[in-house]
Amino acid sequence: MDLEAVRTFVTVAEAGQFQKAAADLSITQQAVSKRIAALERSLGVRLFTRAPRGAELTIDGQAFLPHARDLLRVAERSVASVRPGRRPLRVDVIASRSAQSGLMRGFHRAYPEIELDVVMLFEIETAVTAIRSGAIDASFRAVGAPGRPLPEDIESVRVLDEPLQLLTGPAHALAGARSVTVAQLTGHRIWMPGIVPGTEWGAYYDDLVDEFGLTIEATGPNFGSDALLDTIADTPALATFMGEHTRLIWPTGHGLRRIPVTGPAPVYPHSLLWHRDNPHPALATLRAHLAAATARPGAAGTWTPDWVNPR
Repeated sequence: MDLEAVRTFVTVAEAGQFQKAAADLSITQQAVSKRIAALERSLGVRLFTRAPRGAELTIDGQAFLPHARDLLRVAERSVASVRPGRRPLRVDVIASRSAQSGLMRGFHRAYPEIELDVVMLFEIETAVTAIRSGAIDASFRAVGAPGRPLPEDIESVRVLDEPLQLLTGPAHALAGARSVTVAQLTGHRIWMPGIVPGTEWGAYYDDLVDEFGLTIEATGPNFGSDALLDTIADTPALATFMGEHTRLIWPTGHGLRRIPVTGPAPVYPHSLLWHRDNPHPALATLRAHLAAATARPGAAGTWTPDWVNPR
């Protein structure tokens, strides 16, 4: 099958017009028409019908489109497999000061010769789509949310369980504690404006609330970590959660306290996701590094929701 014809078909389907597809491909409209006609002859079906607004997919065209995209993805990976050193390893982390970013910094220190491109995507669906298209090679996530399993072509491995800590201002009732149990947090207001419903971390904190009867508030706009720290420092009634490996800096006068949570210790589960057919040699090196450098997840005395465990 002519891959250029398949690429042209996908471009027309996405553009909705032969003329726009021709511009996107930097070829003539006549060339687009010839490629589509040849592909239709090869398949023995009509792929498009002419419409007032452009070209519309037929039922056969709709059925062929996802397979055409798969063909192009396989072709891209095939080319990349014989030129593995021509581009950086692209890895997604949620935030620049997160534990995931710290894991990548450790990897860079261990393998400075490997070129990296670290990006930050928001939703897990966006990250999975980017992995499947080849836009990124891997992503750090909490695997998924309940009832939303990963696609079969996406692999995952749990690489780090990050203990949660309670962050309070100096006047908070628990500010003087060296550690607090989960039970001691009942009745205290934990403010986390960064929680977004539908995300994997939103599902994680929903389960934490259900399991231990905590009060977690996500009210108000999220103005970022600096505004959060200012509010926690000035408001004795509020505390927040942060990961043990999260790197934050605040003014000395804030007097903030980071307090370990125990009995059991809630841990946030970080997993690495990648496409099973990804040929980038540095991806295997990253996976081996994480397996050797991080603590084994699921330690005794910790808590995570059942749904975060990898299949």
